[in-house]
Amino acid sequence: MNSNENYQIQMVVFDWAGTTVDYASSAPSTVFDRVFTTEGIHLTKEEINRPMGMEKKAHIRELLSCESGNRQWLQVYGRPWTDEDVENLYQKFEKTLFQVVAEYSSPISGVVETVAELRKRGLKIGSTTGYTSQMMEQVIPRAKEQGYEADCVVTPDVTGASRPTPFMLFECMRQMKVYPPCTVVKVGDTVVDMQEGKNAGAWSIGILTGSNLLGLSQEEYETMDPEKLQKRKSETAEIYRKAGADMVIDSISDLPAAIDELNRRLETREESKR
Repeated sequence: MNSNENYQIQMVVFDWAGTTVDYASSAPSTVFDRVFTTEGIHLTKEEINRPMGMEKKAHIRELLSCESGNRQWLQVYGRPWTDEDVENLYQKFEKTLFQVVAEYSSPISGVVETVAELRKRGLKIGSTTGYTSQMMEQVIPRAKEQGYEADCVVTPDVTGASRPTPFMLFECMRQMKVYPPCTVVKVGDTVVDMQEGKNAGAWSIGILTGSNLLGLSQEEYETMDPEKLQKRKSETAEIYRKAGADMVIDSISDLPAAIDELNRRLETREESKR
């Protein structure tokens, strides 16, 4: 990109589960719950969801390290957990998720139309995820059948580093030949998604509806008292902002307008340099 050109957003990098497919990131949440329950460890939905978006082995470490997980492990096994325990839990998690993940590949409402609109504007579509490349081999074709496909998908096993590091996002930029980072937007539904974007020097946008951070199933979302739902959304938006989000939008359908706003901010930034 020439230095005298005005910068515009060139690429959107989406998270996978909870952002573009699998409302509320149900697949990993369900599998974490199942795997830990079989070990005699009972964690709340909030505890399971807190580290969501991290590489899955790191997520297991976080669950074992939390006050409840650590205490229950000592009660059940009479000793502290070890790296070997993490590995065993990860193998069970991966095997179980591998069996069910394709079933949770339906695009969230508004995704197909929004991605089509972004492509019409000439934007590239990337994706970074906490899933492994083997898992993505199952879910990418299923999502494609239902109308959603990214131009590039990067997994932690490809870069050797997961979120909140910026390296998966950088790999998307490399593959798509997009730079500088201020022309890239990271869109996600977890704290580490926001941190990934900021660590890369890109923009970060958090989504409320269907997000893991909001923590509601579709049925819970649709039946919740409107006042309670609004309060919950406000609290979730604040968590996004504290994690570095530049913007928080209600649903993915609001993304084109959000990108218009980011382009205005980039233009203002350019004007102020003159």
